[in-house]
Amino acid sequence: MKVLFIMNPVSGSVKKSGIPKLIDRYIDKDLFEYNIRYTERAGHAEEISREAADAGTDIVVAVGGDGTINEVGRGLIQTDTAMAIIPCGSGNGLARHLSIPVNIHKSLEIINKGQIHALDYCTINGHPFFCTCGMGFDAFISQKFASSKRRGPLKYLEEVLLEGLRYQPETYRIEDESGLHRYSAYLVTCANASQYGNNAYIAPQASMSDGLLDVIIMEPFGFLDAPQVSFDLMNKTLDRSSKVKTFKAKRVTIHRQSEGPVHFDGDPLIMGKEIEVDVVKHGIRMVCNTEAEDKESLSPNPIQNAVSELLNDITDMHSSLRHKSRNMMAFNKKLWRKLTR
Repeated sequence: MKVLFIMNPVSGSVKKSGIPKLIDRYIDKDLFEYNIRYTERAGHAEEISREAADAGTDIVVAVGGDGTINEVGRGLIQTDTAMAIIPCGSGNGLARHLSIPVNIHKSLEIINKGQIHALDYCTINGHPFFCTCGMGFDAFISQKFASSKRRGPLKYLEEVLLEGLRYQPETYRIEDESGLHRYSAYLVTCANASQYGNNAYIAPQASMSDGLLDVIIMEPFGFLDAPQVSFDLMNKTLDRSSKVKTFKAKRVTIHRQSEGPVHFDGDPLIMGKEIEVDVVKHGIRMVCNTEAEDKESLSPNPIQNAVSELLNDITDMHSSLRHKSRNMMAFNKKLWRKLTR
């Protein structure tokens, strides 16, 4: 079998100078004849992978982050050539969903086993993506993050904390098979895979083989709600949050108030007021980790559940007290008006 490794020498947070030696050491040469090519510019990985598919290459391996993986995948959709991943990015959302180890030796072992499955990919206004796309706050942060020289989860958290409280929700009209619905939302995400990256699970129940999008609408929330939302995001319980609405669909059309940023697989792009997101079922072949137990990996442990429930109780208590306080203030104002007539 012929295998091509496509490596972005500058992306992500992992130094790649030693990777060719690791490939030569751990790839099974009895099974594979391999080659390595390096990208030279944006979009080059898509060109190389499409050429490899046309030449009958069996597997193309994306060595890099979600941006490199997206480019490689775009060149392989609707072909017989499979994509494999050696994750070297700052988030590694798709690789984490597929339980591909960040350890290069272990990810090469998965390639050696050569278990290939047909999985779904999606499009946003015709642009293919494999993990998530979205608009609203996460697209705004992706735009900020892309222009930053610093990468990694700490930088992402810094951007979220600095900008989050100032961000204003938007009104969206979302149309799917069941009809047209209106939401005031902090963000709208359409997920093919379960997480953004760094184990932040925006769609804990998402599957890449069901032919469906997981649509997540995060409603506006206050400062005191933020710890609960953040915990749910990392605890794989965001779909249970009172601030989040979720549903599955084959296709959605999203109408928003004005043009602005969207993201797909973490890369920001300016798009118009109307956004169409579609699923292409089983449209890409991928090398998978068949030993991974998806259901177990997506299940929060009992301690995490207990903490989540406690935070929810605190949030509910605060909301109840805030509601009672508003009622009391309204009663006092009404009483004061009567007494001062």
